[in-house]
Amino acid sequence: MDTKTSWSPPADQRPELPAPVFPSTPGEFITVLAHYHRAEIARMAGWRDRIDRTTNWAITVVGAMLSVSLSTPSAHHGVVLFAMVLVLLLLVIESRRYRFFDVYRARVRRLERNYYAQVLSPEKEVEKGWATVLGEDLRRPKFLISLEQAMSRRLRRNYCWLFVILLLAWLLKITSAKLQLGAGQAELGFSLTDWIGNAAIGPLPGWLVMPAVVVFYAWLAFAAFRHYEDGGELAYGNVHV
Repeated sequence: MDTKTSWSPPADQRPELPAPVFPSTPGEFITVLAHYHRAEIARMAGWRDRIDRTTNWAITVVGAMLSVSLSTPSAHHGVVLFAMVLVLLLLVIESRRYRFFDVYRARVRRLERNYYAQVLSPEKEVEKGWATVLGEDLRRPKFLISLEQAMSRRLRRNYCWLFVILLLAWLLKITSAKLQLGAGQAELGFSLTDWIGNAAIGPLPGWLVMPAVVVFYAWLAFAAFRHYEDGGELAYGNVHV
């Protein structure tokens, strides 16, 4: 059986490719910077759009799960706990996207802060070696913040409110007599025993489920308000995502 093999000329006989053309005049350099700035803005805007989509998904999940859980006494409170897990998953996904967004935002802001701002309002002191730092970042890009820092920022901005709403809905579900099967006239079950009993999930007793929720929210509070050094763009101004 005949087989065709590709043939390529020896390395010393291959035609030389032309070297890339670099800007040689101030006008050409400014044109390169302008196009580069537009490209990084587009990449940053793309990742910002992904962040907003994840937040919208989280809000939709919360609204849908609450409408299912609180609309009828036959709905189990585990639906709200399941919503907490889904929102946590979306938080992790959004935090990962936020790390990419932060890389491109840092590039754009470094260029704007040290070049465009100097064009419009020159100052004597600028960031030393900013062009070298930007060039090294283009050669070897790396994340500027950890996943934990990204989660902390997104929790403080949006997700803390979603988790608070879910917690209040869960407490209402297990403490309201009208939201339980065989609902009576009373609004709330004032007995702590009733609350613990309503918090049970299948074979898991309520006295085990309630501490688990408390630990989960304690971890969320720690993750949200854990102190990190205000590096990157957090050190400049107060307009942040």
